[in-house]
Amino acid sequence: MFTGIIETLGTIQDLKKEKDNIHITVDSSITAELQIDQSVAHNGICLTVVALKDTSYTVTAIDETIKKTNLGSWKIGDSVNLERAMKLGDRLDGHIVQGHVDQTGICIAAKETGGSWLYTFEYDEALNNITIEKGSITVNGVSLTVVDSKKNQFSVAIIPYTHEHTNFSTFKVGTQINLEFDVIGKYVSKLYSNK
Repeated sequence: MFTGIIETLGTIQDLKKEKDNIHITVDSSITAELQIDQSVAHNGICLTVVALKDTSYTVTAIDETIKKTNLGSWKIGDSVNLERAMKLGDRLDGHIVQGHVDQTGICIAAKETGGSWLYTFEYDEALNNITIEKGSITVNGVSLTVVDSKKNQFSVAIIPYTHEHTNFSTFKVGTQINLEFDVIGKYVSKLYSNK
């Protein structure tokens, strides 16, 4: 379980394909605090630490994860948003995030608005995911509030701190991102669709 509050950025050091899996090695300032078997969210994707070495660690993504996320497009040198799993008793500063990406989306607008940034994303409505204005959404692992919600798109406003301390600063029109929709909204939507 995560909160969507990014701790730091990591840099992809190595990508190794093995059958349908990809082993990802990440250089990060939090490596010394990690242990084998711990969960870390990478752009919102919950992955398990399988190896540690100096300032880097390795995680493995299986085919199902690769198909549902933007992980297959990662390159050596890319920055990824990192968050370690929540500790029991910690403040929940973002919202309940599972680290289970529902689908990818595409950035269709990125605009600076006098000190903040407004990003608009589009997603495939065929998967029946929804957003609501003032509801929660996770974009590349970042917990955000929806500013404007439409049928298959939504906008979020980013404060300077988030822009500087996440990989949002690399987004441009056409950037593919990972989306995890609000878990409570998903349950309500599922219950409603079963009536």
